[in-house]
Amino acid sequence: MSNSIDLVSTAEASRLAALAEYDLIDTDPEQAFDRLAGLAARLFDVPIVLVSLIEWDRQFLKAHFGTALCETSREISFCTHAIAQEAMLVVLDTAQDERFAANPLVQGAPFIRFYAGQPLVTSKGHRIGTVCLIDTQPRPGFSPEDQRNLADVAALVMDRMEMRRLDHMRSANHARFENIATTSPDAIICSDPTGRITFWNGAAERLFGYGPHEIVQHGMDVLMPESCRHLYDAALARLRGGRAPDAADHSLELWGQRKDGSEFPAEFSLSVWQEGCATGLGAIVRDITERRQSEERLFRLASLDALTDLPNRAAWRESLARTLQAKTPATVLLLDLDGFKEVNDTLGHPAGDAVLREVAMRLNAVCGSALEIARLGGDEFVVLLEGEDETRATTLARDLISAVSKPYDYAGRRTEIGVSIGIAFAPRHGARSDELLGASDLALYRAKAAGKGRWEVFAPALRDAVVARRSLGLELRRAFEHGEFELFYQPQVAMTDRRLMGAEALLRWNHPAKGLLSPASFIEVLSQKPSTAAVGEWALRAACREAARWRIRMPDFRIGVNLFEAQFRSGGLLAIVQSALAEHGLPPDALELEIVENIYLRNDAPTLGLLNDLRDLGVGLAFDDYGTGFASLSLLKRYPVTRLKIDRSFVGGVNTDPTDAAVVKAVLYLGRNFNVHVTAEGVETEAQLDFLRGNDCAEAQGYLFGRPMPAAAFESKFVGPRAA
Repeated sequence: MSNSIDLVSTAEASRLAALAEYDLIDTDPEQAFDRLAGLAARLFDVPIVLVSLIEWDRQFLKAHFGTALCETSREISFCTHAIAQEAMLVVLDTAQDERFAANPLVQGAPFIRFYAGQPLVTSKGHRIGTVCLIDTQPRPGFSPEDQRNLADVAALVMDRMEMRRLDHMRSANHARFENIATTSPDAIICSDPTGRITFWNGAAERLFGYGPHEIVQHGMDVLMPESCRHLYDAALARLRGGRAPDAADHSLELWGQRKDGSEFPAEFSLSVWQEGCATGLGAIVRDITERRQSEERLFRLASLDALTDLPNRAAWRESLARTLQAKTPATVLLLDLDGFKEVNDTLGHPAGDAVLREVAMRLNAVCGSALEIARLGGDEFVVLLEGEDETRATTLARDLISAVSKPYDYAGRRTEIGVSIGIAFAPRHGARSDELLGASDLALYRAKAAGKGRWEVFAPALRDAVVARRSLGLELRRAFEHGEFELFYQPQVAMTDRRLMGAEALLRWNHPAKGLLSPASFIEVLSQKPSTAAVGEWALRAACREAARWRIRMPDFRIGVNLFEAQFRSGGLLAIVQSALAEHGLPPDALELEIVENIYLRNDAPTLGLLNDLRDLGVGLAFDDYGTGFASLSLLKRYPVTRLKIDRSFVGGVNTDPTDAAVVKAVLYLGRNFNVHVTAEGVETEAQLDFLRGNDCAEAQGYLFGRPMPAAAFESKFVGPRAA
């Protein structure tokens, strides 16, 4: 046992000695390390990135992006675990890991829930610390590509540390320097005060191609192309004048030039020393080709959208912030593709990716003078222009709509999409990034609501409308919690004898200040709220309860209930319908679910499966407001529809407008041939009733037979005295 302890102690002593060589403990923050930590935070989208160095009793944080911590005890350090293993340490959820769940850094600030640490390993294999990523939320995974990228960042940090180590070594006495230089893997070159080379190690010979006898007495200028010599001379002049207070003046990146004339990116770390009355000059030169490639790759990953090669959201925000900070007038065009989801659904995601790449190319072609074009994510793009020229912006918007709307070809198949655009100007519509983006987003919302394939310029009234919508949303949440919603019922009758067949349950809001409100004043906002599915479930159960009571006197009574789209997304609609029917003893054929067109137009497998399950249960499925939208005849063949409801906009004109009459006749014809029931909505006159009856329409609803009314009034007028 004692031998094992001795080995551990010896290894730890060697590791601590290796750490000390870098002379980093308790030093001030340095831009080189802070910049790499910030780059890693952007690349991996984490709030905290640390460059941690592990001493015997604590960890010192050389860089600490996102936290004010400078050190912690080694006992609670995650990085202690990371340097103790060969592979990268990844903890997706610390709360689920028995090693860390009770750790003070998990239970308290900075509340670590995700950790990934890549050890910093010296050339001799000593693990002296880590580069680690920290998030306050657990993560579902950390891909192999993420691990490679973190390893690259750690390599860059180690590279910088190695530079400092060499600087530290350079401060040793000159005799030791020459001994070290001969074995160094880096090119080390010394020159006299006139710039003539006096020392040239083996690494320099291998890097530049000159033998020691070829290069000695030549000037340093032969080691770099002429275009870079003035930069080297300027840095050297600063050193000679004693004006080199920071590492930025000691090191510079230039192009090196080999004996054969080829060039390569190089880092020149310069130093001066006194040799008696003379000044010695030195340079450590490193080929940084791989570092440049890694930095460029990491920059691209952090700043560019991988699919389109356009700047990504983070890069766009930085560009916009710089423009606004400079108080430069600017224009933002926010673009959202119309119909892109259908491309993914019908042709697959590879086709969608191809369309997005083509959109990016078309944007570049149209917006050649833009300050920046970026992809924000999904099917959303943005263009930044200099100036506040509204005519120029709207002309460009028209050109963009035209360009994006042209057909796309993928694998021999043609598809089309559109684009809607919101326009905002700085500083007119906002002097801060969030204000300007918010304004363009509101204008985009207005453009899409107006019919898509349009552009809109922001106006202050749009912001007022959003405030009103937000206020209405809060009121709607309170309305549901306080039981302010009520169902009204409108009769549905047989054409032949006006016999009651059933009723449609319609939502009303008993507003405490405004009185009774119809859905037209609140349904659009309600349908976008998290409580939508719960409201829909309440309406379904309430309607089934009333229908069950009324069927005691009218055994064939049928109740129609409108569904929200959110109920289809909730995942529990089938079970809720089964529960509501069972709770009130209502047979499935007594319930008819009314579904609007946009649900059918989703045309996806889960929706079709759910509708088939409902139909197999015995529930009726009505296509509400048929004829007003874009539904094709193929939907009638594909979906298990049992009823078409002709929209009131057509029924109202059957006696005066030949087109409306033709549409109604066509829907009735479809119903007969597809063996689907048809109900005409909005019947208000005897003339309309005669037309519908003459064209074999079986059922109708409308003011001619009864307005929507509370349950008690409906029961009194159409059902009869309440059953005991």
